[in-house]
Amino acid sequence: MTFPRFAIASLALCLLSACSSVPRIVKEYRIDVQQGNVLTQDMVSQLRPGLSMDQVRFILGTPVLVDMFHANRWDYFFWLKKGRTGEVETRRFSAFFDSDGKLARVAGDVTPAQPTDTPAVPESRTREIDLGSLPADGSTTIPPKEQGFFDRMLDSVGL
Repeated sequence: MTFPRFAIASLALCLLSACSSVPRIVKEYRIDVQQGNVLTQDMVSQLRPGLSMDQVRFILGTPVLVDMFHANRWDYFFWLKKGRTGEVETRRFSAFFDSDGKLARVAGDVTPAQPTDTPAVPESRTREIDLGSLPADGSTTIPPKEQGFFDRMLDSVGL
């Protein structure tokens, strides 16, 4: 007599537990999903009217959309969905060329920086090389490698 009551109580408990919400102690990791071209303010600031299509492609990258009916317009799109928050960020940018293939104007969410704009923290990721100091014949000399700790130890032992 106790077994049927126990079975019915267990079944009812299982059915009710399926309807409950369980608090998540450990959350799964969700990645950020990015599509399109990443355009930074620095990249757009390099654009000048009169640049050729190849120069614009070098600065901004290959456009996402080149319409065959509007060959003088390149569209760049960027879409980012944050995995943790689910927040979606979108950017649109278009470059318009004249009939000679020169950059005429740009439009979109990212605009060129004004001369009065100053970055909060200047970033310098480029290195300048004085081309006048290189030999004209194209030959280069490799500077001698500095010896590290182990190289000096091996030299002192005689190896």
